[in-house]
Amino acid sequence: MAKKKNNAPAPLTFDLPVSLIGKLGTNQKKLGLKSASEVVRLAISEFDFEAYEASAEEHRQISVRLPADIKTKLTKVAKKKSVSVGELLRVAIDGLEAKKAKKK
Repeated sequence: MAKKKNNAPAPLTFDLPVSLIGKLGTNQKKLGLKSASEVVRLAISEFDFEAYEASAEEHRQISVRLPADIKTKLTKVAKKKSVSVGELLRVAIDGLEAKKAKKK
């Protein structure tokens, strides 16, 4: 007995930035689509995944020593801003680079 292909829609949950959720809603209205699911299905059907290349830089893990008070501060800010400590460190290091470049 051959197995039937189940092509019924299945839920898929993923994170989007709020700005992209807004764009999704705008496209839904402009294109006259009934749901966010229809917008996503259309985007998938029209996107050239073969030509896609990830632009993410390679990441490497490093270890640094921080005083307890700084580590606690980072953890609290990360929680408050709903981001990872790593994200805060990346923007802090990147900001330092930008400041030094301006002084030259």
